[in-house]
Amino acid sequence: MTSVHPPPISGRELADPPTDGISNLRYSNHSDHLLVSSWDKTVRLYDASANVLRGEFKHGGAVLDCCFHDDSSGFSASADNNVRRLVFNYGKEDILGRHDAPVRCIEYSYAAVGTKLSSVGILEVLVGRSALLLEQYPQPERVYSLSLVGNRLVVATAGRHVNVYDLRNMSQPEQRRESSLKYQTRCVRCYPNGTGYALSSVEGRVAMEFFDLSEASQAKKYAFKCHRKSEAGRDIVYPVNAIAFHPVYGTFATGGCDGFVNVWDGNNKKRLYQYSKYPTSVAALSFSRDGRLLAVASSYTFEEGDKPHEPDAIFVRSVNEIEVKPKPKVYPNTPA
Repeated sequence: MTSVHPPPISGRELADPPTDGISNLRYSNHSDHLLVSSWDKTVRLYDASANVLRGEFKHGGAVLDCCFHDDSSGFSASADNNVRRLVFNYGKEDILGRHDAPVRCIEYSYAAVGTKLSSVGILEVLVGRSALLLEQYPQPERVYSLSLVGNRLVVATAGRHVNVYDLRNMSQPEQRRESSLKYQTRCVRCYPNGTGYALSSVEGRVAMEFFDLSEASQAKKYAFKCHRKSEAGRDIVYPVNAIAFHPVYGTFATGGCDGFVNVWDGNNKKRLYQYSKYPTSVAALSFSRDGRLLAVASSYTFEEGDKPHEPDAIFVRSVNEIEVKPKPKVYPNTPA
């Protein structure tokens, strides 16, 4: 009889990982395919369930972001100043746009059909099958993170600026905001229900924000501490690199330079779960389309400078409902 060993608590490690820092990873909206960008100048396509590397694209510079178009193609943003379309089945790529600086972020909008977004400090919108440059939208500082929900685009930049756009009218931001967090923004992600966004910083905090500017809605916003620990009487604080919302329950996971992944119930302001520590910083997170799987990029992000560190790795863990489902509120004198 052959003994079967369960996967480690951190999840199953994918074969053939990138050989340098992982900049982002994303699950497809149509399958368990996983797209991964890296500083080793590659974009890799995995079948995460089968643990198989399906394809690899090599660029002329570090790849700083990637996203899917559909299950047959995707897009990449590179430090070689190019935006590319990647055709998975044929292993081919097209250069859609050449820029004057590295391209930091890229998003594809499913709401505004045919629209793709990339940023270099100037927001550039590319549309149509040929993805010709339509317009440029100067930003106040370097763009650090983008997020889309419906027709809303949130752009987080250096200087703690946050611009909110309506893709149907990009002439100017719908809202110009300043982060409520005191330190540099690391990641922004929109709520799946389209009512707002979560913003993380290098100082171990996350802010929960709402688009509706009414007094009642703004009274609901808050910020909380996370990814920090006390040692010898002092607080050690870690950057929060990644935020990923669960597609079914609307709860969310955060990943930090402390190597931990925490799952939060934003509505009830509670932590639901903490996974076992990963070998090094958690650089990126992504839930699969049905929320059954969570991909975790364990990749040192050089927050402590150039030093020996664990090899880059991608872990895929099965998600149990108890880890991500909000717990019902229990009121006094009410049975649990």
